[in-house]
This record gives sequence, structure tokens and C-alpha cells, in this order.
Amino acid sequence: MAETQKKYDTQNYLNMMTMYDREFKRWEGRSEKIIKRYRDDRTQTTSQSHYNILWANVQTLKAATFSRMPKPDVSRRFKDNDPVARVASLLIERALDFEITHSNDFHSTLTAAVYDRFLGGRGVAWVRYEPIIDTQSSEGMESISEDDLESETEEEYIKTESTPVDYVHWKDFGHEVARQWDEVTCVWRKVYMTRGMLRDRFPEEKFGDLADRIPLDSSPDDQKMKQTEGVGKRALIVELWDKEAKKVCWISMSLGKTLDEVDDPLELEDFWPCPRPLYATITNESLVPVPDYTLYQDQANELDVLADRIKGLIDALKVRGVYDASTPELARLFTEGDNNSLIPIKNFSAFAEKSGLRGSIDIVDITPIANALNNAYQAMGQVKQQIYDITGISDIIRGASNANETATAQQIKGQYATLRLKVFQDDVAMFASEILKIKAQIICQHFQPETILKIGGAENLSDTDKQMIPQALELIKNNATRTFRIEVATDSMLYADEQQEKADRIEFMTATSGFVEKAVQAAQVAPQLVPLMMDLLKFGVTGFRVGRTLEGEFDNLADQMKQKQAKKDATPPQPPQPTPEMIKAQAEQQKAQMDAQMKQMEMQAEAQREAQRLEYDKWKTEMDNQTKVLIAEMSSKTDLHLKSLDINAAKDQETLTEVSTGGIEQPTSALSGLVDSINQNMGMMVATQQQHNQDLMMQQQMSHQNLVQQLTKPKQVIRDQNGKISGVA
Repeated sequence: MAETQKKYDTQNYLNMMTMYDREFKRWEGRSEKIIKRYRDDRTQTTSQSHYNILWANVQTLKAATFSRMPKPDVSRRFKDNDPVARVASLLIERALDFEITHSNDFHSTLTAAVYDRFLGGRGVAWVRYEPIIDTQSSEGMESISEDDLESETEEEYIKTESTPVDYVHWKDFGHEVARQWDEVTCVWRKVYMTRGMLRDRFPEEKFGDLADRIPLDSSPDDQKMKQTEGVGKRALIVELWDKEAKKVCWISMSLGKTLDEVDDPLELEDFWPCPRPLYATITNESLVPVPDYTLYQDQANELDVLADRIKGLIDALKVRGVYDASTPELARLFTEGDNNSLIPIKNFSAFAEKSGLRGSIDIVDITPIANALNNAYQAMGQVKQQIYDITGISDIIRGASNANETATAQQIKGQYATLRLKVFQDDVAMFASEILKIKAQIICQHFQPETILKIGGAENLSDTDKQMIPQALELIKNNATRTFRIEVATDSMLYADEQQEKADRIEFMTATSGFVEKAVQAAQVAPQLVPLMMDLLKFGVTGFRVGRTLEGEFDNLADQMKQKQAKKDATPPQPPQPTPEMIKAQAEQQKAQMDAQMKQMEMQAEAQREAQRLEYDKWKTEMDNQTKVLIAEMSSKTDLHLKSLDINAAKDQETLTEVSTGGIEQPTSALSGLVDSINQNMGMMVATQQQHNQDLMMQQQMSHQNLVQQLTKPKQVIRDQNGKISGVA
């Protein structure tokens, strides 16, 4: 414990800062000169001409590497179908987008860091967690007692939260002297604080009168402070982060003591609140950067010399000469006269005898001066080309094209022409990505869930995604950095090419629609391939940057398709669909069977009708014979009664009438009953025949319906004892 305390005490930190100042002193002096050259700050007034190639190069490279705000891209580290992780990544991405667009600190810090990289060779940014704490009293609480009113206290709550990004000047940043960044264990930055800032940072209730005892004896620019006799003095406080000790210390350089110390306040994955600096040229032996201007400063000095020479040649490139004083009109030759105007000369004959203008005027030959000027311009162009070759600016395509080249040749040339610039762009994109990663970790670990939902736009999510918000928040709070991958695309920080974006979208739609068409055909033949097809489709979609916004929709579609496939797998397997040839052959076979059945049914119906007709004829013959016998019997009985009437003629008329009436009624009643029986039997026969015809028609209709059902029902697969398909029924 004693060794640890000795290793991480204030004096060791001060010695570490002294070593850094000694190691980086030469670089700081060089960077100051480069910045003066960039600003064209001249120590003394001189007429010497300069060619500020440094300013032109920095402006060009800055625009080629960072020209607009980056677009954060938060995606799942593993491309599996996890809707909870998808919703969580969407909330983090929206929160980051709100953080970098709601305030201007991210853009200004990134711009300043890029300028520092191309000037001094190192750009630094610093991320903070800044909660706005407010207080609320219990005045609005219901059912409060009188005793509680006396002990009423104010409760603190977090009103808002943010993660501002501070720009750190290249002079105010320092780290442990090391060969590579991975070997660094301590980083720090200098903060210049006023008395009010000191009192806010070191409040009296916790630190006593410490804020008033810190001297205000420093300034970001010591030279200006000396010139203004101490106006604008501030206290120099060093904020030091020790990765090994997991401690953060605030040290006063004037007092030489530690003012405050906390243990890992942000709990970041890499501990430090700053990403790896945006370096220019460094080697594996030292982290002291080499500014780009240092690599072509000799050529830049040549440009200054050539610019001054060109200025002198241009000044010398004038029309100078002498003329004959006896002809004063010649003095008006170059000062007067317009087009088609002549100057009169007295005694022109004498002037002509002296060979005219040729004998009266002699002009200095400026041809050597003009040739020297052309050579100076050519030399300047060659020197500029050398500088462009060194810096990589010559790789920028400026719209020049060769009509004889094909489109493919020009595309290949464009890809390789920006190869070195791509390295610069990737460095800036990586620097921005590291800043966003730190901001995302702070948001996940320190922001309240209400704040995350508010700045993440949770109210704009779909109803399905809203149901997964509680699980997404739990995932965000638990190892978010291991679950998500945060990056900034290089092309998102450059000026957008609308034509290229349209071409990318068209390519995406063409590839996706073609795959979907093939996938549908394959799914109809083999439904079990649907999950694999959805995974392949998602794999292809995520490869297009324009398709990442549709990733959630594809996840939902994949879930639905897999659920449907699981239900199909749980049901008994359906027989395979017959081919058109099989359907045609089965239809012909069933039609032949139906025709044969119809013929057989017609023959059976005809035979039944013939049998019924014969039976009816036989029954009718029998009934006719019985009728004839009955009539004969009745006739014989009538004759006997008539004879009886003749014998008993003597009876009186009333008795005869009664006897004859009664005797006749009996045969008449019997005959009437026979006729009724015959009619009843005939009706029954007719009804029986009609019922038989109806039954026959119903049998024919049912046979036809059964035949249609057999033609339309799915075919059952018939397998033999070995499980092989032997036929279809």
C-alpha cells in the first residue's frame, strides 16, 4: 500500500508533466511558427512576396476529410435476429444524433481538432458528463403535517443531462512520455479557471476556503498576459486521469498540491474521457508528431523565393526607352492617341530623313525579362507539384478527363487516385467514432431511462417496438459496449454525391427485388428453405448502407416467416402437388371411369324400368281377369233375383220395391267397392313409379358429385412397405 501511494503521489505527477514539457518543447516551438506562417503573421513589415501554400493545402485537406457532420451508426455487434437489441441500438443511435445536432460543441471541436492535425500535427477532444441538478421543495406535497413544515428540506433531482465535447488546445494537453499510445497510463489537460469557476468546482461546504486560496497567476497566452500587466489572470488547474490507479486528480500548479481526487467517475471501458489524439506523422519510437508542413517546408521556401522573383520581373516588365529631343511630339506617342489617331510632327521631311521612328526612338528589349518570367512560372509549377506529391493533394481528381478513356478506366483511376486521402479520411472518421463511443457509454451508464427515451425519440417507435422498450433499457444498462458496435462512416463526413446515392439506391432495389423473386420460387418448391432465404436476404441488405434503415422491417418479416414455417412443420406433411401431366392423365382416367359408371347406371335403370313394366302388365292382366269373374258372378246373382221377383209377383208393390231395392243395392255396392279398389291400386302404382324415378335421378346426381369430389380432392401418396412412393390415390 505504501508503494502504491508513493507511485501515485502529487510529486510524481508533477515530475511526469515536467518530463513531458521537456520532450515536447521543440515540437511546440515548431508548431507556433507553423501557425504564424498559416496566419501570415510577419514579425516586421517587408516588401518581400510570399506564396502561402500552407493555407491553401490545409483548406483543401480539411474539406477533403471533414466537411459536414457525421452520421452515427449503431448496430448490433452480432447480426442475429434480436428485436430487443435492435430497439436498444435504435435508441442509442437516436440519442447520439440528438447529442451531436442539438448543440454545436461536437462540430466545433471536431473542426478545431482537424485543423490542429493539419497544422501542428495533433488534435485532441475531451468528453464530459454534465448533469443539470435542480431542487424542489415539499410545498406541493399533499397531507403534510405541521411538524413536517418546520423540517421541510429541498430535494435535488437531475433536470437535464448531456455529454458535451470540449476542444483541448494542443498546448493544454499532455500525457506520459511513451513510444506508442498503448503504453501511456496518464493523460491530463490544463484548465484555466476564474474565481467563480473555482468556487463552483470546489464549494465551501466541502473544501472550505480552498477556492479563495488558489492564486490567479496564469493565462492561456502568457505573452499577452505580460503585455497587459496581469489583466485576465486565471488559475491553472490540471485535470489528470491515471489509468492504472483508476483515479482522477485535480492539481494546482501554483500550489503544487492535489485539490481533489475521485475514483473512476465515468466508468468507461478505456477509462479515459478522450480518444486517441488525431495525429499527423508519428513513428513507433515517439509520440511527438511531425507536422505536415515540416515535410515540405523547403519547397515552400522555394515558392516564396520564386514569388518574390516573379514580383520583381513583373515590376521590370515595363516599356522603357529614349527619344530624340528635337522631336518633342514623340513624348506624346505613348501617353496620347487612341485607335486610328495620328500625332502631327513639324518638319516631317527632316524627321523622315532621320529614318522616322526607327531613328528617333530606342526602346529597351523586354524579351529576356518575359522569358525569365515564363521560366519562373514554370519553376513555380514544378515546385507546387512536388508539394502536392508530398502532401497527397495531387491525388485529388479535379474533374479532368480523357475522352479516349473508358468509364471503367476512369473509375479505377479515381479509386487509386484518392488512396492516400482515404487514409486521412479514415483517421478523422475513426477519431469521430471514438468520441461517439465515449458519449454512448456515458449515455448508457449514467443517463436516466427517462432521458434516454426522451432524446431517443421512443414515442416515434412502432407499437411493436414500444413493447420491447423495458427490455431494451435493461440491455442498454448491462454491458452495452459488448452488445453494440458504434462507428462513423467515412463518406458520411464528406459532401454527398446525389448521383452516387441514387445509383446506390437503384442497385439496392435491383439486387433485392431479384433475390426476392428467386426466393419466392424456391420457397414454393421447398418451403423449408424460407428461414435460410430470409437470413440471406438480411445479409445482403445490411451490406448496402442505404438498406440499414430497413433492417428492423426485415427482422420482423423474418420472425413472421419462421413462425409460419414452424407451424407448417408441426402439422402433418401434405402430399406433393401433382404435375400438370399427372393431373391431365388422372382427369382422363376419371372421365373414362365416370362414363363407364354412367353407362352401367343407365343400363341398370333401363332393366329396372323393363321389369316394372312387365310386372305392371302382369298385374293389370290379373286385375282384368278378376274384374271379369266378379262381373260374371254379379250378373248370375242378378238373374236369380229377377227370377225370384217374378215368382213373388203377387206381393204388394211396397214390399216388392223394398225387396228389389235392397237386392240391387248389394251388387251395386260391391261393384263400387271394386272400382274404388282398382283406382286405389292404380294410384299406388303411379306413385311408386314416380318415387322410383326420383330415387334414380338422386342416385345419378350423387354419383356425379362424388366423381367431381374425387377429381378435385388432394391426392394421397401410397407408399410400399419400404416407405417408397408407389402411387397416388
